[in-house]
Amino acid sequence: MDNTYLLITLKFALGMLCLILQINLLGKGNLAPTSALDQVQNYILGAIIGGIIYDNDISIVEFILVLLIWTVIVLILRYVKEHNRWVRIAIDGQPQLLIKNGHVLVDNCIRSGMSANDLMFRLRSQGIYEVARVKSGILEQNGQLVVIENNEHDVKFPLISDGQLNTDILELIHRDAQWVEQQITAAGYHGLDDIYLGEYLHGELRLVGYPKR
Repeated sequence: MDNTYLLITLKFALGMLCLILQINLLGKGNLAPTSALDQVQNYILGAIIGGIIYDNDISIVEFILVLLIWTVIVLILRYVKEHNRWVRIAIDGQPQLLIKNGHVLVDNCIRSGMSANDLMFRLRSQGIYEVARVKSGILEQNGQLVVIENNEHDVKFPLISDGQLNTDILELIHRDAQWVEQQITAAGYHGLDDIYLGEYLHGELRLVGYPKR
């Protein structure tokens, strides 16, 4: 009986260590999942630990091997997702545009399971009571509704994020893609892919690049 509890304790400790290792290796997003991969990773790891921890027929070595295999799989998926746009879309999906230039895109709302009441509630929670005030309303993969208002003096969202250009913000500030490319080149970068974050503040584009490889 004592050996049984000792085995369970060791497995539990190893499972906790594996969880901490994955969180530190893959980022703190595991604590509050922001993507489908984060959620699946947590679910499966929980199932592995919960399903094996009480099975006395599975040895400590076998348990460690299972945890290592799952950790390697997650690392590979994460790496491929970060370096391949199509894999990232397949795993995490894409943001859904629900409002465009003050008009609700009903088909997209229905496809995303967003009711009219829910949509208006989310807008009201951000201090917006008229759809006409919205330049774009985007439902992110984590379920958050990101709203950009028709006010170029109140730009709250980045112009560039993760190498992607936000065309709605570009329209609000009355600039074009060519201007963005010129700013990027003048700052010493080669293109959008080199930019981690780009903020438009007080008429200027402030860029934060990826570390040079």
